[in-house]
Amino acid sequence: MWLGPRDDWFSGNELFENPYQVSPMSNRVGCRLRGPGLRRAVPGELPSEGVVLGAIQVPADGQPLIFLADHPTTGGYPVIGVVDDVAPLAQARPGSTVRFRALH
Repeated sequence: MWLGPRDDWFSGNELFENPYQVSPMSNRVGCRLRGPGLRRAVPGELPSEGVVLGAIQVPADGQPLIFLADHPTTGGYPVIGVVDDVAPLAQARPGSTVRFRALH
């Protein structure tokens, strides 16, 4: 994954240090993950902004959501990064393990 544009809104390294599982709530819009919640360093919300395929949006519960093929054009939660290749996520079964690593 590529970090940004809002990676500075989060504290800690939970995203890279812990495995996540694909939630049964996933669909063509997004791959919902379950695992340690990501902690916010910046309080509050931001206006809706455009999102791209693979964007990792983090709602208030701290559980990452990766946008897939039928994702919306805008989102209202901070995007911590973007997954480079969503094909494996799109085909992952509920309960599959997901780990992140930063691309530079």
